Amino acid sequence: MSDKSSYPVPAGTITFEQEIKKSRFIATVGHAADKDSAVRFIEEVSAKHSGANHNTYAYIAGNPNGGAEVGFNDDGEIGGTAGKTILSVLQMRGIGEVVAVVTRYFGGTRLGTGGLVRAYSGTITMALDEIKLKKRVHLVEIKIVAGYEFENSIRTLFDKMGLKIKDVLYTQEVSIVADIPESISNELQSEIMDSTRGKAKILFT
Repeated sequence: MSDKSSYPVPAGTITFEQEIKKSRFIATVGHAADKDSAVRFIEEVSAKHSGANHNTYAYIAGNPNGGAEVGFNDDGEIGGTAGKTILSVLQMRGIGEVVAVVTRYFGGTRLGTGGLVRAYSGTITMALDEIKLKKRVHLVEIKIVAGYEFENSIRTLFDKMGLKIKDVLYTQEVSIVADIPESISNELQSEIMDSTRGKAKILFT
């Protein structure tokens, strides 16, 4: 089963430009953790290219495997040829937290509906071929409450799995708090219960 809580995101911003029948197409692609970040990115690029004929865009704000907020705009191009085309390419790549603006400076030759789709999809595709990506791992907070006699075994388990403890609270029992990848939460929970003979209490937040 694939881990849908982890996905690629842009590691930075990239700009790619090509000329098609005397029109300049400039793709600017970057990271956007949420819709507000995407909107700011679009506004900045559009302001930079305020003299362009079109600043079309699309974004996927969140996890591309589900729950992300998406948006697109043709900015005056023939409906469905630009923004939706860019979004489709982003979705096919499975990239999340991404925003893309494709700017067009019209060169005098009309491309037609099919030509525009090919121009916008080709420009964004070539930009994505060059962008550097990093992996976004969704973390959840786990709190383990157990008797003092189990602290060392829990710490050993965390070391074995390459996990870091971020806080330890000592009251009548010991409480160990950590941020862990959501994808291993079930495995870790099972290991903890084995190492504490089923006596630990586990909370996810």
